[in-house]
Amino acid sequence: MARCISRRALLAAPLAVLARPARAETGKASWMGASLRGQRTASGAAFDPRALTAAHRTLPLGTQARITCLTSGRSVVVTITDRGPWVGDRVIDVSEAAAEALGFRRRGVTQVRVTPL
Repeated sequence: MARCISRRALLAAPLAVLARPARAETGKASWMGASLRGQRTASGAAFDPRALTAAHRTLPLGTQARITCLTSGRSVVVTITDRGPWVGDRVIDVSEAAAEALGFRRRGVTQVRVTPL
């Protein structure tokens, strides 16, 4: 027998899912630099390596996330503006400015914790 679900419950369900904060994840981060300057991101904005932005596979575009470098202890808040990274073992690609703030620009790759805000 089919259950009746109120219209209000159907409309509220997606909001409840969106209201739940995503969990933090840990993994490798790399950075994107000047060679990509001006290219369109998934959000439609032109990429600026000096902005505090990042690419993530699943976080909604526009999401703010705190990135914490597990080796330096530094953290920075970025906005998710693009999709990626497309290298299998990485969880996020940050802009050059974010990599500099986190202290891993010269190394290129580091271990981070990504916490959606």
